[in-house]
Amino acid sequence: MNILLAIIIVAVLGGIFGYGLSYAEKKLAIEKDPKVLALEPIMPGANCGVCGYAGCNAYVAAVVKGEAELGLCTPGGPSLVEKMSEIMGLKVDSVDEVRRMVAHVMCRGNPEVTKRDYRYEGLEDCNAAALLLGGDSTCKSACLRLGSCINVCPTGAITKDEKGYIIVDEKKCISCEKCVLVCPTGAMQMIGADDEYVVECNNHEPGGRVRKYCTVGCIGCKICETKYPESGCTVDRFLATFNQLADHNQIADAAEACPTKCIVKL
Repeated sequence: MNILLAIIIVAVLGGIFGYGLSYAEKKLAIEKDPKVLALEPIMPGANCGVCGYAGCNAYVAAVVKGEAELGLCTPGGPSLVEKMSEIMGLKVDSVDEVRRMVAHVMCRGNPEVTKRDYRYEGLEDCNAAALLLGGDSTCKSACLRLGSCINVCPTGAITKDEKGYIIVDEKKCISCEKCVLVCPTGAMQMIGADDEYVVECNNHEPGGRVRKYCTVGCIGCKICETKYPESGCTVDRFLATFNQLADHNQIADAAEACPTKCIVKL
């Protein structure tokens, strides 16, 4: 009899508490702005933080409050900007100018073309290797090829090929830049998804020094800049950079004339 009474009491209390919680949920619920409800489903859901907010929903809330601009979500690209502008009732004139960015390794070095200071036999982690004299490569701006970027990529866009090169699948890249942040040498950088050429080097040392330990690094010779002024290439601190938005009618010629062939067609 006592057991039956206990069961009945527990069931009644459970019902009362359940009803109370249900009532409180409805009574205390905070209604979301209709624009927030419309924006949240179209977000990429990467929660990468590139926009400067904790996640996609936090960014949406900031946009609706007028605290954040449209176009900060690089994984979404121009199409997301257009959809968001329609929901927000805002006119965005520069949707086409929003460039989708992807990760790219700015280094072509490997043990065959770049000298090494020692043979690293530690953890398969670039940051661990960088603690030892900046890594085993004599070029301290080189890709260390141990795959820290692979481990942090949320979409599996980064892999290592049979030769040990780090490769980024641009179709899978969501522009979260986690790989850029984890790279200790700065070799992983962001480029435009539509870019045709890139200078695959990250070294700012004088050319004479670079030639001593790497045969594919930029030597800052300025051939691309001086002989091909319409290539879009300029040299800053011994390293050529390529302005993707410039008139680059001569970029193919500049790439052919490059002594180390570090100007690469993608």
